[in-house]
Amino acid sequence: MRPISGASVDAPQRAARGGSGRRRGLLALVSGALVLTVAACGGGDAGSGGGAGGGKASAAAQSKQSDAVVAIAPKNGATSVDTSGALKIAARAGKLTEVVVKDAQGAAISGKITSGGAAWAPSTHLAASTAYTVHAVAVDSAGRRAAEDSRFTTLTPKNTFVGRFTPEDGSTVGVGMPFSLAFSRGITHPEAVEKAVRITTEPAVDVEGHWFGDDRLDFRPEHFWKAGTKVSVRLNLDGVEGRPGVYGKQDKTVAFTVGRSQVSVVDAARHTMKVMRDGKVVKTLPVTTGKPGYETWNGTMVMSEKLAVTRMNGETVGYGGEYDIKDVPHAIRLTDSGTFIHGNYWGGDAFGNYNASHGCVGLRDVRGGADGSTPAAWFFGHSMIGDVVQVQHSHDRTVTPENGLNGWNMSWERWTA
Repeated sequence: MRPISGASVDAPQRAARGGSGRRRGLLALVSGALVLTVAACGGGDAGSGGGAGGGKASAAAQSKQSDAVVAIAPKNGATSVDTSGALKIAARAGKLTEVVVKDAQGAAISGKITSGGAAWAPSTHLAASTAYTVHAVAVDSAGRRAAEDSRFTTLTPKNTFVGRFTPEDGSTVGVGMPFSLAFSRGITHPEAVEKAVRITTEPAVDVEGHWFGDDRLDFRPEHFWKAGTKVSVRLNLDGVEGRPGVYGKQDKTVAFTVGRSQVSVVDAARHTMKVMRDGKVVKTLPVTTGKPGYETWNGTMVMSEKLAVTRMNGETVGYGGEYDIKDVPHAIRLTDSGTFIHGNYWGGDAFGNYNASHGCVGLRDVRGGADGSTPAAWFFGHSMIGDVVQVQHSHDRTVTPENGLNGWNMSWERWTA
């Protein structure tokens, strides 16, 4: 610093020296700047740890940089990202050791590192209209880490679908109740939709899905539920592409409990119904079933609706003009096509003696259903949605599995095929 301070002289001296003095002062100023520059770049003399020693430290620092490179797709800041297939993470010259993908609420997306650490992919689809963050770490052969972070937002669909489900959340149902989803749009990507529905049970039992057409998906175990089973259904449909350009918008958990076991066996030839609780007959009731030409379906049928009083009009089932009863009491639906087990106050002495209905199973009742001692009132009061009615020895064919919640009429092999 002395050359700079030495260049400062008083005014008379500067005037006497003239231009020559100014040149020497400028040279001294430049020389001082060079000294500062060399000191800054070199880090001082060897004795102070600078010079050649500083160069080795810099090289060592660079050699510690990882050879691994993390690549994330989609690119940072991307928008309108597809909910399936777009998120991919890979490592070059190294192996992935950590991948964390979260939405804005902090919920993590599950995934798996594959190919010996070379890649990671999510195990599920992403939700629509959602911002995600990605943090990925890889190590090279020397164990040195490389990390990458990214953010992106998924697409907002123009067209959506939902699944209307039964049974209701929080309900208690009979042992024959499947979990049924009826979709608002036809599904052309059934695997993606089925994968997004997860069913867990306590006690554990294998539950499989079966499609009826392109808009209905039912789930059931191989045999009737065990009484007391607790069932939880996770509908992770938000962002699932059910058909090209049509995405699910449901994210819901539905839980229901299986109540006591009740299976009622109708013998159309004997005109009786045995009501069994946990395998034991608790009551035998006289019935009337479908008369010749209107026989009741054979097979296993599940109660799907209970109506204290309802209107039954032959027009709705193709029997126009044959009947229109405005106050049928104690009616329980067994099929979508109109088969009920219900109270009958007009059947005379048919119960237990002969078949007189248009395909339903009739139980003796009174008009208005106010008498709680009748067979119909007793059965209605002791039944719940999901209970089973099995019809035998009718002269009609077996009910089709899709007619109501009646998939039990399909073998397990066909159900899971």
